[in-house]
Amino acid sequence: MNATDSHDSRTGRLAGKVALITGAGSGIGRAAALLFAAEGAAVGVLDRDGAVAEETTALVVSAGGRALALTADVSKSAQVSAAADALAAKYSCIDILYNNAGVDSRGSVVVAEETDWDRCFDVNVKGTFLMSQAALVHMGQGGSIINQGSVAALVGVMNFAAYCAAKGAVVALTRSMAVDLAGRGVRANVICPGTVYTPLMEPMLRTRGDGDLDLGLERTLVKYPIGRLGHVDDIARVALFLASDEAAFMTGSVVAADGGMTAQ
Repeated sequence: MNATDSHDSRTGRLAGKVALITGAGSGIGRAAALLFAAEGAAVGVLDRDGAVAEETTALVVSAGGRALALTADVSKSAQVSAAADALAAKYSCIDILYNNAGVDSRGSVVVAEETDWDRCFDVNVKGTFLMSQAALVHMGQGGSIINQGSVAALVGVMNFAAYCAAKGAVVALTRSMAVDLAGRGVRANVICPGTVYTPLMEPMLRTRGDGDLDLGLERTLVKYPIGRLGHVDDIARVALFLASDEAAFMTGSVVAADGGMTAQ
């Protein structure tokens, strides 16, 4: 077996675990669902859009994994609790929660709309809070919660006031969770990705390029010493590490997976 084969093979790092991933119908969430399942976890594939949750679930099952499609708006407590309860009823517990679901926003503090602000906080912050509460009912010793932050929580991003504020709140919430949950043997960490090329990012790139996607991409790449944007698998692999026992001494950590963007 060569090095490439070894790197690509399954290691069973999450064998016997049950993971709940939000926003798992596409992008980073789908990549994480496939990766976690390949590493042995039974995966709750949660998305607001039930059809895409079913699509991801079908992909996991076709690859030999175990998964349950779940539909919920993470900003609605009753829906969130029902989804967590359904996953625990099927697989007995929840060991890992990846709060990946999120929305972005547009506009500086001068022009941002109040409705946009509320939506950004409802999904990114309240959703993380509610989903964590619901999952913790079924999570015991050795549990891991991974929250999705952003480099926007660490640096100022022009014309993204609500998004920067919301992701900053996720970082602060994660640190508080780490302290509160340590006595229960549950870890909480936050990933702060740089720009990852997904369909969600295309409107932002077009805005940065004055309507031109290619120009927006060119202007964005200047910010990344590594010379490229992130891939969904880049972030999913970081989440896998934080979910696994390999990260047993990490809690309250803010992990920047950003191609060197915040190093400058």
